Amino acid sequence: MIGGDGVETTEPRIARDEGWIPSPEYLERSRLLRLCRSVGVDGYRDLLRWGAADIERYWGAVDRDLGFVWHRPYDRVLDLSGGNPWPKWFVGGGFNYVDSALDRHLTEGNGERTAVIWEGDDGATRTQSFAELARETNRVAGALRQLGVQRGDRVGIFLPMVPETVATVLACGKLGAVYVPLFSGYGSEAVASRLRDAEVTVLVTADGFPRRGKNIPLKAIADRALASVSEVGRCLVLRRTGESVEWNAERDAWWHETVPGQPGTFDSARTDADEPYMIIYTSGTTGTPKGALHVHAGFPIKASHDLAYCFDLQPDDRLFWLSDLGWMMGPWAIAGGLMLGAAVVLFEGTPDYPNPDRLWRIVDDHSVTVLGVAPTAVRALMAKGDEWVTSHDLSTLRVLGSTGEAWNPGPWQWYFEQIGKGRCPVINYSGGTETGGGIVGCVVTEPIAPCGFSGPVPGMDADVVDDNGETVSGAVGELVVRQPWVGMTHGFWRDNARYEKTYWSRFPDLWVHGDWAEIDDAGFWYIRGRSDDTLKVAGKRIGPAEVESAATVHPAVQEAGAIGVPHPVKGESVVVFCVLRPGQIEAPGFEQDVRRTVADQLGASMRPETIHVVNELPRTRNAKIMRRVIRAAYLGLPTGDTTALENPAAVEEIAALGGRLISDKE
Repeated sequence: MIGGDGVETTEPRIARDEGWIPSPEYLERSRLLRLCRSVGVDGYRDLLRWGAADIERYWGAVDRDLGFVWHRPYDRVLDLSGGNPWPKWFVGGGFNYVDSALDRHLTEGNGERTAVIWEGDDGATRTQSFAELARETNRVAGALRQLGVQRGDRVGIFLPMVPETVATVLACGKLGAVYVPLFSGYGSEAVASRLRDAEVTVLVTADGFPRRGKNIPLKAIADRALASVSEVGRCLVLRRTGESVEWNAERDAWWHETVPGQPGTFDSARTDADEPYMIIYTSGTTGTPKGALHVHAGFPIKASHDLAYCFDLQPDDRLFWLSDLGWMMGPWAIAGGLMLGAAVVLFEGTPDYPNPDRLWRIVDDHSVTVLGVAPTAVRALMAKGDEWVTSHDLSTLRVLGSTGEAWNPGPWQWYFEQIGKGRCPVINYSGGTETGGGIVGCVVTEPIAPCGFSGPVPGMDADVVDDNGETVSGAVGELVVRQPWVGMTHGFWRDNARYEKTYWSRFPDLWVHGDWAEIDDAGFWYIRGRSDDTLKVAGKRIGPAEVESAATVHPAVQEAGAIGVPHPVKGESVVVFCVLRPGQIEAPGFEQDVRRTVADQLGASMRPETIHVVNELPRTRNAKIMRRVIRAAYLGLPTGDTTALENPAAVEEIAALGGRLISDKE
C-alpha cells in the first residue's frame, strides 16, 4: 500500500524506535487524504506546502470540504490590510457556529443521533441526541434572555462537565452572547477576577458537584466571588447535588424553575463571522491572566479542522477528551466534535476515582473511539499497574490523543502499547489557548515517532528559528508561525497592546509562541519546553523536557521537573525534582545515580547539580507542570499568577527545600 506521500506502508507494529505506521484502513478512511485529493496534492507534506503558498486558498478549501453553514456568504476568505497580527477572515460573511454544531444535524435528518454522553463522578450517566440537545439549548437560550442577556453580553459559565454545560455554551452562541468558561476548581478570587475583567453580567453555576466522592460547594464559591463583582446582576443555578445553599432572591434563579418552561425553539442570532463568541483566560508567566478573544468563524472552525485532519474525527466517532470547560480542550471538544457530527463524551470526575481503572472503564462502557489525555495522567495511571487496563475491552479505540505537555518515552510507549495495543496512532498535539488549537501535531496518514510530531498542523505555516529569526534544523529554536491562521485570538480582551507585545514584538510579522522546538534529521518535530523555562548551561540551550525524560530513564523515577538556577561559572546549573515510582524509596546513592543517568543521556555538561525527591510536582488543573512556579518557589522569588495551580502543597514542599538551600549557603 502506498501512503499519501508515496511512502510504502504496512500494518501498524510495535517498535520503540519506529512508533506507528499507518495501515490501509486508516489511509482509506482519512479525511485528510480526502482534502488532499480535492485540491490536487499527493499527501500531508504536499498539503503543508500548498497551504503555506496561499493560506487564503487553503482555508477556502477547508470550508468547502467540511461544509460549514453560512447564513450570509463571505466576499473573500482573507483580508490582511491590518497586518499579520490582525487578519480578517471570511470577510462580509454571516456565521453562527451553532448552526453548524447543532441545528444542521436536525435539518439533515440526524436529530436522533447521539450528541452527548455523560458520566458523573458518582457513576450516574445520561445520553442526549442532537434533537434533545437542541431543545435543551433553546430553552437555556430563552432562560438567559429572560434573565437579561443580550447580544454581545458576557456570560460566565462556572459548571462541572455535565450535559447542561454543553447546552449553556451553545445557548450563548445562539443568543450572540460571549461566554467566559471558568475552571470548576477555581477559588472565589480567581472566579471574581475573570468575571470582573470580562464585565460579565450573568453567571451560570451549580449548587455543587461531587469530586472524589465529596461535594464541592460551587454556589458558595460563586457567592464569595460575586460579593466583589457588582456587574453580575443575575445568577442561574443548576441543582446538581441537592444540598442547601445561600440564596439571594433578587439575583439568583433556579435552573429547574427557569429553563424547563421556555420554548423548545429559538432562532440563532445572525452573527458576523468575526463576532466574538468566547473569552477564555490563560495564565501568564507574569501579570494578570490574559483574556483570549475568539470569534464564531475562528476557534470553532479551527477546532473542527484539527479534529478532522489530525484526529480523523468522523460522525460515527465518540470523542472523549479528559478536560474541564476552563481548559481550552473543553470548548475545543464541544465545538469541534459537534460541528463534525460526532458524539462528545463528558466526564465529571477524576481519572483514578474510585479506582485507577476509571478512564478505561469509561472507554469500555461508552465505546469511545477517540481518547485524549495529558501525559501527566498517563504517567500517574501507568504507575498503578497494567492489571487495571487489561480487565477492560478497549477495542473500540482507533485514535489516541495527547496534549498539555511534552512526553517522556516510557509513558508514551505504555499509552501506545497498553491502551492502544500498538494499533492506534498517538496523535501528539500542541498549541494553546491563544492559537485556538494546534500548531504542531500528528496525522493518521503519516508514520509517528515516539514523543514526536509529524510536523505542523495543516494550515499552520510553522517554523523553528534561531535568535535572528532564521530557520534551523537539528537544533533547538523558537517555535514560530509565519502566516496568520483561522482560530488565532483576536487580541486580548481590553488589552491589545499586551497581545502584540506577547506574540508579535520579537520578530517582524512572526507569531512567537513561547515554546522551544526541534526538527530531527528524519523530519519529526519535538517540543522541548517553554522558552521561558529553557535551561542554558555552559552556553548550551536545552529544554527541561529533555532533562526530565533523561531522569525518568532511572528505574525509580516516575516523573521529574527540571529547572535552571544561577551558577557562577556555568551561568545556570540544573536542579531536578523527582517523584518516585510506587514502592520505591530514596536509597543511598540515589542522587548520584540519577545525576549519572542524565549525564549518560545528555552529556556530562548537563549533569544536574542537585536532585531532590518530592511527593508531587506543582501542576495546573489541566495537568501541566508549572516549572516557573517550581523555580520561583525554590529560589524564593514571586510565583506570579497561580490561580490555575491544582496542588499548593507541592509548592510549599519545594519552597522548604529552597529555604534549606539558602540556609545552608548562609
